[in-house]
Amino acid sequence: MVSPARRREAVERLGEQFDASERRTCRTVEQPRSTQRYRPRIKDDEPALVGRMHALVRGHPRYGYRRIWALLRAEGWAVNRKRIWRLWKREGFKVPRKRRKKRRLGSSANGIVRHRAAYKDHVWTWDFIHDRDERGRPLKWFALVDEYTRECLALEVERSMTSLDVIDILSQVLLIRGAPRHIRSDNGPEFIAHAIRRYLAAAQVGTLYIEPGAPWENGYAESFFSRLRDELLNCELFADLAEAKLLASAWQNDYNHRRPHSSLGYRTPAAYAASLGGSAPEPPASKPPRKAPGEESASRVQQGQTLITTGT
Repeated sequence: MVSPARRREAVERLGEQFDASERRTCRTVEQPRSTQRYRPRIKDDEPALVGRMHALVRGHPRYGYRRIWALLRAEGWAVNRKRIWRLWKREGFKVPRKRRKKRRLGSSANGIVRHRAAYKDHVWTWDFIHDRDERGRPLKWFALVDEYTRECLALEVERSMTSLDVIDILSQVLLIRGAPRHIRSDNGPEFIAHAIRRYLAAAQVGTLYIEPGAPWENGYAESFFSRLRDELLNCELFADLAEAKLLASAWQNDYNHRRPHSSLGYRTPAAYAASLGGSAPEPPASKPPRKAPGEESASRVQQGQTLITTGT
């Protein structure tokens, strides 16, 4: 629908362009002539009212016209909401669209191409994947993988997980496996939380946050979750959370010890890790691995400890 003011403007433009009479242009636009000739009468208090609206809008840019109207009524202005709406539209006021804070911690330099794992426990990767049980209730799956040996170090499923839950899982793995040099992840809220970053800094583990919106830079996690979904999530119908936990433990053990991995020469991840020996080789001197801020080489946890064979 076109407002009367817009129709008045259209009638005036048609009359000027085609040198037509007001009667004819009003009939063409279907505008009553009385409406065309109407001129609104400005009330005496309108300039002051508009000035006060401008002041309130500058002081409260997130307030809409209803809240501005309420503030004016509280100040003693005898105005109704429709009048404030008309003046609001005429002055072109608008509540700015919400801008959410974004924490962009990643960069392309942290991707798998520019920062590739060179030995066991050099770079781990972790991520989440979502599924549902047969009653439609959510299942949130968390996995932790060694990029060099392809071992699944942890596979957990819960209804929901927070950064504190991730810390609990990681602490159990570190007690058995030792600390990696780096952990690669996306910019999910669970991984960029201050609690996670403080914990990793205390454990002398560097963080590799990939560029936001670039999942291919965390390709090992994407590949693992593709196998997980194809071989477990799409094949099983989980009755409840307990069944999902049981099947997750069984699938993790099968993945590590019985499933041949093509990139490892069709050896299992556990067999390949065992063939590397008890100590991890240091990277070449010409290309040292990138260190996280505050990381000290002498304080890193000794590499090559006991493998995780079942679910943590």
